Amino acid sequence: MLDKKYNDQIELGRKQKDDFFKEHFQSPIPQEERNVFTKLNYFEVNIDYRFELELEEFAHKEKVKIEDTGGNLRDFLKWGKFSFEINGQTCILNAYKSDETETRLFIPFKDATSDKETYGAGRYIDLEERKDKMGSKWILDFNFATNPWCAYSNNYVCPLIPFENILKVGVKAGEKNYK
Repeated sequence: MLDKKYNDQIELGRKQKDDFFKEHFQSPIPQEERNVFTKLNYFEVNIDYRFELELEEFAHKEKVKIEDTGGNLRDFLKWGKFSFEINGQTCILNAYKSDETETRLFIPFKDATSDKETYGAGRYIDLEERKDKMGSKWILDFNFATNPWCAYSNNYVCPLIPFENILKVGVKAGEKNYK
């Protein structure tokens, strides 16, 4: 049974994001669409897509360049990887950082729902050390998977998903397609 507090936390976060997207001047939703915007589309909250995992941190942090939707190359450090199972299938996602001092892990991914139920270019999970880590384990929760802002407006450029972070399994959690 889904824990009510967990579900309520996710639903509150979604409502706050919807309100921000509708009303805030920094919203990625184009101004001309905000008067008809009501909320983003989400999968139902599913605790089966929440994992408490050890990060296999790489001894050598490889410097990689990830292309963005504008054709630019962005520098990242390949920091480590998470291994987990979805529907009996082993999955691996690499985690990246912009630089060595950053406490946030950036996990871009595509899955079998991409370009069908979810944004075709993929989705992101950002993990903050202060709120997404319990002891030595990170909480990788796909219910918090978001579309990059380029999914809402051509005014934004976003990192593309590295080939190694494309999952064969469908992740039916988090944000769906915007339109």
